[in-house]
Amino acid sequence: MSKENNFDRKALFLLITICFSQSILSSNDNYVFGWTQLNNPDLMTPRGGTSSGPDVDLDETPNPFWRQIQDDELTKFEKDRLAILAMQGEHKINFDFMETMGFVENYMPSKPYQSWGTEFVIAVEDEKDFISLQHIMVMFFEQDDGTVSDAIIVKHWRQDWKYQDKTIHEFVGNNTWEKQNITWNDRKGTWSQTVYQVDDSPRYEGFGEWKHFANSSSWISSETKRPLPRREATIRDDYDIVIGTNIHTITPNGWVHEQNNNKATLDNQVIAKEIGLARYQRIDNFDWSAGYNYWDETSEFWKKVREVWSKKIEKSKKIKVNSDVDGNILFARLFGLAEDFKNGNLETIEKVEPTIDEHIEKSESGYGNSIKVK
Repeated sequence: MSKENNFDRKALFLLITICFSQSILSSNDNYVFGWTQLNNPDLMTPRGGTSSGPDVDLDETPNPFWRQIQDDELTKFEKDRLAILAMQGEHKINFDFMETMGFVENYMPSKPYQSWGTEFVIAVEDEKDFISLQHIMVMFFEQDDGTVSDAIIVKHWRQDWKYQDKTIHEFVGNNTWEKQNITWNDRKGTWSQTVYQVDDSPRYEGFGEWKHFANSSSWISSETKRPLPRREATIRDDYDIVIGTNIHTITPNGWVHEQNNNKATLDNQVIAKEIGLARYQRIDNFDWSAGYNYWDETSEFWKKVREVWSKKIEKSKKIKVNSDVDGNILFARLFGLAEDFKNGNLETIEKVEPTIDEHIEKSESGYGNSIKVK
């Protein structure tokens, strides 16, 4: 078996561990905010994994960026940039999701979902009207014998912010994204946020305006369409697309990502409505060294991956990405190449573009079919 195939299994295991085996912080007692009127025990305890990690120390020191945003001498654009940069840092994240209403006969809500993670966020690009934030997960797990595992490192998702963006790529279902134009009146004063998967393939994109108050700053997105989240993709087959809005709010000790989602089918039926909260809390006295070392050793490789995807997406009016081709998973292949690069095989960087090409459906006119953009 090749080294790439060996790492395929390792990377797949690591990501499944991160996404599906995260600790549940709630007890088996009544879930505070839920479907109590249904008297269904399954809805009283959120689903998730069974693993747990060591305690962490919360950093109660106000974020310097949060303080700077409050400077009345700054322009709104300067405050916008500071708010985006304020999402950098070292965090523990708590995720909470719950369906709040259903729209089909005999609807039964899905179990609420809770999980956690520890990750740092760094700016990999910081230009005047463009900021790219990379998330790197560094996870430690408590083992059955009471010891703590070695660090598990995963290059996680990425968010790119662009000021007054002229186009976005909208998810339309079936692993396909279509380019849409934004009129000047709609984009004036706004920032687009583009979210990418762990393999830097597209996930979703929206745009909106930052609002600044005396001691808080929030960004509210346009209606955004995206694929099913990993926490649902393997257990749900009754909907095809998530249509929702995202709110990012900067707090003194971190930031919060709110979601208001409709779970819908491609024929425009809404199955259920969901709310979600991801709380990013800055923490202290945590060993991030393995994550920073990984990024130091692989950042040039992942820069190449970003450049290849950027070229493919920008030239396309329509792009379809197949993450699994004949059992070969794109993120696992790229993680394997990154591992080879880290181990000194620098030539693997030349395999990035042909590897990604194998997962993009092509037509005679290029990547995907042209559409009439709005």
